[in-house]
Amino acid sequence: MVSTDVAAPLTPAPGAGGAITREKVRQRHWKLPITLAVGTILIWIMAFAFGRDGTSTYRLGDRTSAIDLGDIGVPTAATVTACAILLALMTAYAFWAVATYRRVGLWLSIVFAFVAVFAFLTWSAAGGLVPVTGLLFGAVSLSVPLVFGALGGVIGERVGVVNVAIEAQFLFAAFTSAIVASMTGSFVLGLIAAMLAGALVGSVLAVFSIKYLVDQVIVGVVLNVLITGLTSFLHGALLNPNAETLNSPPRFPRWAIPGLSEIPIIGPVVFNQTLIVYLMYIAVPLVAWGLYKTRWGLRLRAVGEHPQAADTVGIRVNPTRFWNVLLAGAIAGIGGAYFTLGSVGSFDKEMTGGLGFIALAAVIFGGWDPVRATLAALLFGFTTNLETLLTNLGSPIPSEFMAMLPYIVTILAVVGFAGQVRGPAAAGKPYIKG
Repeated sequence: MVSTDVAAPLTPAPGAGGAITREKVRQRHWKLPITLAVGTILIWIMAFAFGRDGTSTYRLGDRTSAIDLGDIGVPTAATVTACAILLALMTAYAFWAVATYRRVGLWLSIVFAFVAVFAFLTWSAAGGLVPVTGLLFGAVSLSVPLVFGALGGVIGERVGVVNVAIEAQFLFAAFTSAIVASMTGSFVLGLIAAMLAGALVGSVLAVFSIKYLVDQVIVGVVLNVLITGLTSFLHGALLNPNAETLNSPPRFPRWAIPGLSEIPIIGPVVFNQTLIVYLMYIAVPLVAWGLYKTRWGLRLRAVGEHPQAADTVGIRVNPTRFWNVLLAGAIAGIGGAYFTLGSVGSFDKEMTGGLGFIALAAVIFGGWDPVRATLAALLFGFTTNLETLLTNLGSPIPSEFMAMLPYIVTILAVVGFAGQVRGPAAAGKPYIKG
């Protein structure tokens, strides 16, 4: 929701030789305050209409940590009430800032989200125990494929190709990695095969959208349907009858980093992970650095923003798009490999569960920025793991709502917290030279 003040009339600028100027039009964007208000109302309903008594306990220690921080108990009713009041104050500040044309910093959304989640956890865990390390560890694990998918989506859209086929890249990469790793007994070869499979799907998207000028969204949707049907058929016809030889891949082992893995809370979550997770730690800053600090990134962004201008200065637009879409598919393929080689340990039909579309939402929520898209992916992973935790805690919230929770949070994040975002100007638009 946007309200706009009427622009000032044209007036000669003093001391500028009578040049005509216009004052900048000021706009109010109410999406963020309204979203905060909705969240505040929900917490107030929990605090005062459905208040719960007892003590909520947070376990900060972990058996792999050298230092045991023990458990911390907080009074449920008083803590939720205090959080509700704090959320109301932050919401009021957001409305005041927008009404007076002040910029609402990102810090407000982060603090609000932290307080709201803490209040919700405290209310749900009345008389129960929240294992903080386990919650965060599960969140990181569930976020891994989303992060790689979001990175692939960022690269693809920054170069001008909308990648709706992330789901297809996930599925085909997971299928291929399971077969290759099972036949060779090597999870490394399975990972390489997954990257090639993701790049292959990306090449089909690139050929049809760049060379034959087919609508990119339509190509992506068709690829998703095609790969879903193909892998489901081959799963029943090929993998099930030969499960021992074709669908029993070795899984990546966890490699604990000495010393760092023993840090309380953070150590087991960040530094006791598999190779794919460590690759994620490298990929995110590497893509961010390459996108903004290298010649490759400058050319990529130029092609996605203004291909005509890029062509004028000698950049080959369509080849640049083609090869970067392949790169994006290979990166998404790493996320697909995580399903079979890092998580489940075998391929099952439609095992990605639509996470490719959530990765695409993370790209938009993150404003087509690799770091912010990663944070959006981590948010979804956290809410997905939160669903499991609250089910184990016996939360009074109906299980049907708990299953919807990750997707509701994603919608609220994209609609409310993302603010006014603009994608690359040439994304989705084919380029015809001349």
